[in-house]
Amino acid sequence: MLGTAIIVFREILEAALIVSIVAAATRGLAGRTRLLTLGVVAGIAGALLVAGFAAQIATLAGGGGQSLFNAAVLLAAAVLISWHVLWMSRHGREMAQTLMQVSSAVGRAEKPPSALMVVVAIAVLREGSEIVLFIYGMAAGGVGVAALGSGGILGLAAGIAVGLALYFGLLRIPPGKLFAATNWILVLLAAGMVSHAGRYLVQADWLPTLGTQIWDSSWLATNGSTLGRVLSALVGYDARPSGIQLVLFMATLILITGAGWWLSRRAETAADPCRPAADTLS
Repeated sequence: MLGTAIIVFREILEAALIVSIVAAATRGLAGRTRLLTLGVVAGIAGALLVAGFAAQIATLAGGGGQSLFNAAVLLAAAVLISWHVLWMSRHGREMAQTLMQVSSAVGRAEKPPSALMVVVAIAVLREGSEIVLFIYGMAAGGVGVAALGSGGILGLAAGIAVGLALYFGLLRIPPGKLFAATNWILVLLAAGMVSHAGRYLVQADWLPTLGTQIWDSSWLATNGSTLGRVLSALVGYDARPSGIQLVLFMATLILITGAGWWLSRRAETAADPCRPAADTLS
């Protein structure tokens, strides 16, 4: 039971962290609860589907199908998160001034909440499929249904509890600063996802390593530890990163923050041509 609980907790934790950040980033947006729910449900359905075809996926591309699939999922999520951050760079200030403007903002052609709901679905799909495969493997190894069920429920509850703690912690941030805070978290999240995608592409021989191990911080947190998993979900932590992972992380960070600063400056200039633009990602 304990083994199952730990496995489920670690996977649920990563998904719960992303969901809680997305929920905080879309605070006050019309229909976000419905979209969040749809994202979670779609992710669970996708996880079951992916788990069912795991063997077929793994055999694609000369045996590197699973790595390529994981990289594609991470890159898709990173693109959607980046798009939301850039949208918020243009509209975050007006939304922070008054949440009454949210309904009209979401009603326009640009709909970042919908994009982030896809991110929720992707996060749940990725971690959920791993949970299904882990539990299937443990069941095949002789672990009883009662132990799997009780351990799974315990791990699920613990992971959700940590996610809720992060969500309510973010809500303590004043509304005027919440969008900027969540935007910075989302930028790091996107950069971490691209970095992890790079690791999978190296495994599939699609990218060079540029150095197999730049440093080893396993003494601080191993990749499999709870702290390591939390840092991995939030900022793409890897105890033994390759050079290409660091290059991709920094490139993504620079591109998003640079584009966000430029869009924010343009938005401020358009709103008040006489007012100097602040170089913030909000």
